[in-house]
Amino acid sequence: MGRNTERYPVRKDNSLWHIYKTVSFWKVVKNFAVIQAARYTPFLPLKIRLYRTFLRMEVGDKTAFALMVFPDVMFPERISVGKNSVIGFNTTILAHEYLIDEYRIGDVTIGDNVMIGANTTILPGVTIGDGAIVSAATLVHKDVPPGAFVGGNPMTVIRPGGSASDSKRNQRDD
Repeated sequence: MGRNTERYPVRKDNSLWHIYKTVSFWKVVKNFAVIQAARYTPFLPLKIRLYRTFLRMEVGDKTAFALMVFPDVMFPERISVGKNSVIGFNTTILAHEYLIDEYRIGDVTIGDNVMIGANTTILPGVTIGDGAIVSAATLVHKDVPPGAFVGGNPMTVIRPGGSASDSKRNQRDD
């Protein structure tokens, strides 16, 4: 289980110098303003509305984004989060990465009933399965199986997950 990204090689200058060939400057400005407003609002329904309406993110019902969460500013529409998940304080969710010789773009899919601890970074092209738990300060650099408990930098599996039905059975009732 790795990362599923689209890779675009560049010549001459590092890929960040090609940024506005890959995404509109005005899109980045708008997204940045919306993300900053959402980062500081304590009102979860407003935050979800901002993400869905202006960033075109898919966000399931009763999902909670804590204060200071930073979704990808360039490609937030490539992020989807299932229902009843918690994204912890100051987490960064990236759908892009600009490197020296190439840039990469990939969807980030976070399942239902997922718990992401504070100060986590999620890299592009990653899927986090239903019922997974990601410990605080984790670098999510590969897929997380449903129901697994992972943590660290680099991320390691602390407790493997069972089937999706096992992880749902272990969830608290609403």
